[in-house]
Amino acid sequence: MASVVIPVHSYTWVFVLTMLFAFLDGYSIGANDVANSFATSVGSRSLTLAQAVLIAIFTEFGGAIALGASTTKTVKDGIIQTSLFNSRPDLLMSGFMCALVSSSTWVMFATYLGMPVSTTHSIIGALIGVGISAFGVDAVNWAWNGKGVAQIVTSWVLAPVLAGILAALIYLITLHAIMKRKNSLRAGIYAIPFYFTITTFIVMFFVVSKNGKSTLDFKASSTGGSIKVTGNVGLAFAIIGAVTGAVLLFCVGLLVPFFIRRLEKEEKLSWYHIFYIHCVPEQPQDPKIDLYLKRAFTPQLLKDDEKKELGMPVDDPEEDNEKELEKPPAKNPLVRFFNHIKLLLWRSIFIDVASVQHENKGAVRAHDVAIIYDNKTEYLYSLLQVMTAGFASFSHGSNDVANALGPLAGVYQIWSSGSFATEASVPTWMLAYAGIAIDFGLAFYGYHIMRTLGNNITYHSPSRGFSMELGAALSVVTASFLALPVSTTQCIVGATVAVGLCNGHWKAINWAMVAWSGFGWVLTLPWAGTCAGLLYAILTRGPSFTMPPGM
Repeated sequence: MASVVIPVHSYTWVFVLTMLFAFLDGYSIGANDVANSFATSVGSRSLTLAQAVLIAIFTEFGGAIALGASTTKTVKDGIIQTSLFNSRPDLLMSGFMCALVSSSTWVMFATYLGMPVSTTHSIIGALIGVGISAFGVDAVNWAWNGKGVAQIVTSWVLAPVLAGILAALIYLITLHAIMKRKNSLRAGIYAIPFYFTITTFIVMFFVVSKNGKSTLDFKASSTGGSIKVTGNVGLAFAIIGAVTGAVLLFCVGLLVPFFIRRLEKEEKLSWYHIFYIHCVPEQPQDPKIDLYLKRAFTPQLLKDDEKKELGMPVDDPEEDNEKELEKPPAKNPLVRFFNHIKLLLWRSIFIDVASVQHENKGAVRAHDVAIIYDNKTEYLYSLLQVMTAGFASFSHGSNDVANALGPLAGVYQIWSSGSFATEASVPTWMLAYAGIAIDFGLAFYGYHIMRTLGNNITYHSPSRGFSMELGAALSVVTASFLALPVSTTQCIVGATVAVGLCNGHWKAINWAMVAWSGFGWVLTLPWAGTCAGLLYAILTRGPSFTMPPGM
């Protein structure tokens, strides 16, 4: 049946509500999905929460604007048959709105509970609920073929297992080739060019092939099928090769000499000396370098006299800060307002997430089993971890943002043109709108997920965190080659558990938090689907001022 055209700018109220809940959906993606991506970097102390937020502001927003898709599928992976709505595009508008209301509120509720969930699965579940509510179970693709519900259910097991295997392999190689060596620092320094080159190649391939504007695609037509290559392969590999080659030259020419002088010879050097290290004369030794690194990566092991030597308060400074901020309200309303802002910023941006995680009893038991390696060697991997987190965030902004905008793009298309298509244009303002929402979500609510994951599952250090992030990114690329369903949220949890088990004991994992995460994955589809379906039924089949009973 040909699609019916409705008058342009009909049901403006639906469009306005969809805009509002699309912002909430973006906010929840930042608070849950993006926070999940940065949890390992913050948990290992390679980044503070404030630094992670600062990076994400540029990478998520920049990725969305620079490489975000100009078109997007309005219904993710064709999970429901939109052709059934051809005669009533107005009902499809309502369906998209209900899906966004359900998806955004569920992810926000899950974030409040500290439960990492797949935001993509949330919107898919909501669309499934709308499809069932409108036309029954036959409107939904339940099969394996065509990325149906069977693939989503399979991903609950497949994604963490695949990511776990890859992350464990990366960490075990690192553990035995570097961390357990007698002179692990020297081995780590000379391995830096290799690690940076391999990591750059993987993350650049991830970014080039997974951004919204890319024509490059390596994908099997079906699970187990042959891999087909489409797009400008030459240009893609020219970009990947150029960036990878530049990083290799940077490591060999500048980074290795800097680390030898800073970490082996312990000269007093600052980070900016990297760029002209060969011109910097010999500097005096830094006698406190071991203490500085201990404060950076293992502050829970600092003794009181070491804290005093570093000028740190012996008591918990975070507790003192919060008590200071929670003093009795000031009489002046302006002062009271600014005190509320200070409290909000401290709790959401400046909180020491890693320290909070170390207070969890289940996490403490898991940390007691973990082996702590040389902080100087760990420092080498902190730079790698920051790079993988930044690239992954940029790719997320360029790829997943457009997918999240599908329902909004569909409503906007019907509202502005009166007709509907399976693909809708995504104007730049819409990408910017979603990018801003995601940044706000990470900045002001992301700490809920970050304090749940990371160290709360197992002990994190830069070498472990790097292996987790690279394993998760590599599993997403590998799965896309083989047409296997995976979720980045589930991948990072699986990678975290696998690297934790490399400590050699099952007690190295806080299994209660793993079970909590798995419970969220299983609950997402039915919860989002039920809420969206019920809301759609109330809107379209409930009492109406314009339609008398019995009509």
